[in-house]
Amino acid sequence: MSFFRITLMRSGIGLTKRTQGVLKALGLRHRMTTVFYPVTSEVAGQIMKVKELIDVQEVDKPLTRAELKAERRPEPGFYLEKPAPR
Repeated sequence: MSFFRITLMRSGIGLTKRTQGVLKALGLRHRMTTVFYPVTSEVAGQIMKVKELIDVQEVDKPLTRAELKAERRPEPGFYLEKPAPR
């Protein structure tokens, strides 16, 4: 079973109540919030209503909160791209 990974990229402030209601129904309250929903026609219709505000990917399984947080964490350490001139 596949899932939609929906991330709110732009805020719904200043938009119509109907658009804000769709975002609320999807569970998207803050920017950069990610939710997972099974692929259904109902969810696809909601996505089409707010397609300018969100980023959608189709994934095989939903991630837990800990997995999402680990995905955002940068790798430890640092890299030197080129040596500093002396």
